[in-house]
Amino acid sequence: MFGKKTPKEYRPLTMKGRQVTCPICQHDLFWTRTTLMNTAGMTFLGLEWANKVADNYVCADCGHVLWFLDE
Repeated sequence: MFGKKTPKEYRPLTMKGRQVTCPICQHDLFWTRTTLMNTAGMTFLGLEWANKVADNYVCADCGHVLWFLDE
């Protein structure tokens, strides 16, 4: 989209000691990204940076995204 894309590193995902597979295609490799969980109130106050962060795991096969809130 904008600029040069970097190659993604695909890894298995384990949560609470259990191997996770994609609920759509059952693939077991994911790449990760982090998303800022913006809220209207914090945006209104200009404090977007203070919102919570979620870790996203994107299926390397079908692209389905799993979200996990980082608390």
